[in-house]
Amino acid sequence: MAAQPDLDALYAAPSERIRKAVLERLVPVHEDYLAAATFFALATGRAQGLDVSPRGGPPGFVKVIDARTLAFADWPGNNRIESMRNLADDERAAMMFLFPGLEVFMRINGRARVSTDADLLAKLAEGERLPKTAIVVAIDEVLMHCGKAINRARLWSEQARIERTALPTVGQMLVSMAMIGEAEVAHVDAHYEHAVRNDLY
Repeated sequence: MAAQPDLDALYAAPSERIRKAVLERLVPVHEDYLAAATFFALATGRAQGLDVSPRGGPPGFVKVIDARTLAFADWPGNNRIESMRNLADDERAAMMFLFPGLEVFMRINGRARVSTDADLLAKLAEGERLPKTAIVVAIDEVLMHCGKAINRARLWSEQARIERTALPTVGQMLVSMAMIGEAEVAHVDAHYEHAVRNDLY
């Protein structure tokens, strides 16, 4: 294994303002951002490896329980439930929030657990739909993060949008993995497009 470079020699220390902006609890400005949040990525891990999964919902789908606690519903995905399996072994979790159109991220690091508490699930319902489980996060660190990566990626630029025909479809991916035949591509693509837009809960 190559020697680890001297990172302190390569990078300047963060400014005092940046260091002081890392808090152990939510303040009202964090709660304002959470009330508007519609998407974040959840990172978890255990001895078998690491996982990161996307989470989305209407504004405020991540609920503030108190200044040191958050909760969000687990809605249907691909049923791998890697995040929850990881949390059963290792409670560490990290959340990275993106805010469409804004050049800022919010990061939360903490310890998380899976809950089936009926009162909590009721608070996290979407209309008449109740989640099977919720994930409760005890906050260790919360910080706002600059949006330079957003501009390097031109993430919110209309010109940066990828045309659907520029990359293989889900059906074409399955063909390349020898999971279906060419004749099934159109059916699989139509099913996926309907499910990903309509079978949300």
